[in-house]
Amino acid sequence: MEVIARTSVRVAPRKVRLVADAIRKLSLEQALRSLTVIKNRGSVSLEKTLKSAIANAVNNNKLKQEVLKIKSIDVSESPSYKRFHPSTRGRVHPYKRRGSNIKIVLEAKEENNGTKS
Repeated sequence: MEVIARTSVRVAPRKVRLVADAIRKLSLEQALRSLTVIKNRGSVSLEKTLKSAIANAVNNNKLKQEVLKIKSIDVSESPSYKRFHPSTRGRVHPYKRRGSNIKIVLEAKEENNGTKS
């Protein structure tokens, strides 16, 4: 069974992907522990989204947190805001305020006890 949590945040996707790559292969407990230690803007958003996915699994699907694992973390770019920075001689320099869409998919671990059916 898969459980999905999605979030849209105003943090550049490149910053979020750096943190997502660091926790992608970890267990849930290790991922939550490392997200609290990492000093990066993307870690706060990823931690909230991961906690939301865990809450969705526990409350909506009646799964236990111990049997969950991270299946995938997708960070895509959301539409960016176009802004301008004032410059000398009445000119402006354009820049983009980038944002990210974070999607975390959790799945229940399948435990095989060595029995064949």
